[in-house]
Amino acid sequence: MGSKGRPYRTVMVEGFEVLIGRGDEDNDHLTFDVAKPNDLWLHVGGGTPGSHVVVRNPERVEVPKPVVEVAAAAAAWYSKARGSARVEVHVCKAADVSKPRGAPAGLVSLARYKSMRVRPAAPDAGAGDD
Repeated sequence: MGSKGRPYRTVMVEGFEVLIGRGDEDNDHLTFDVAKPNDLWLHVGGGTPGSHVVVRNPERVEVPKPVVEVAAAAAAWYSKARGSARVEVHVCKAADVSKPRGAPAGLVSLARYKSMRVRPAAPDAGAGDD
């Protein structure tokens, strides 16, 4: 592993740490090595390539909807769907994400998830002015 900084970006949203993977191997590392079972995990739907996004939840609380929305918008932004007006993003607990045997880096399967539609947005752009 190249040690060129961390394999993900970190942004703070209302006191929650949001981690955004940078590439396929980084996504795997973030999802399976960094994320804890109660963290939220987000990714664009529909088979679109994109970053895995993790919302840290060490207190195991209900993550506030605005935080989830920012994380979902970031997942959409750091994906091939960035140019779309609305993007479907899958949200689940990290515990519900698994790696199919023999799957390439970055490919996962979800035991269960919710979907939300969001406008792609960089996580630090225009926070709170919507």
